[in-house]
Parts: sequence; C-alpha cells; structure tokens
Amino acid sequence: MAGDPIARVKAYHAALNAFDLDAAERMFGPHAEYHSPSVGAIVGRAAIFAAMRGYFAEYPDQVATAENYTLIAADKVRSDWHLAATSKSTGTSCRRRGVETITLDATGLVTRIEVEDQ
Repeated sequence: MAGDPIARVKAYHAALNAFDLDAAERMFGPHAEYHSPSVGAIVGRAAIFAAMRGYFAEYPDQVATAENYTLIAADKVRSDWHLAATSKSTGTSCRRRGVETITLDATGLVTRIEVEDQ
C-alpha cells in the first residue's frame, strides 16, 4: 500500500473536521462504499459525497473526534469516534458514538467505510 494507512485515515478525518469535502472526496476511489446504520449503504464516490454534503448542510456545527486508530490489516484501519451536532432545521442536538473501519486500496484511496454505532 502507498503510504501509512493510519496517516491516510487521519488525513481523511481532518478534512471532514475542516468541512473540506472536496479534499475528502479526492481520498476515495470511484466505486467506494459507505455502510452505516443511520444511512444504509451508499455506493460510489459521487453518491457518498452528495449524501455527506447534505448531512453537513443539515449539521453544520458537527464536531467529531476519532481516537484509538488501529491497523487491523494491511489495508484496514479501525477507529473509535464520537460526535456532537445540531440539526439546522429542528435545533435538535445529536450525540453519537461508534466504531469505523476504513478499507484502502493499494494506492491509499478509500474503498469501503463501515460504521457501527455504539
């Protein structure tokens, strides 16, 4: 794999926390998959980032923290995370915790994200 997988995942998280979705999008392969209990399965980089743009428009104050990065295979990184955000349309605050497993291809692009809520 090109580069350090943990460093690549940390860079992806940093881009999200900076609300730089263009930079985050460049870190994904074209046929990437995103699986989460809250949104189901989203397939394809364009679809994933259309959903993310919608999410961040609704939760523009999200603060997410990932910790305990663990390399679980040569191409997979797992991290624990928690987030807080407020819905723009309802004013309802949201707090979530979970685990994220990110799979990278040989060039270091994200090919799959699996989110588990806890």
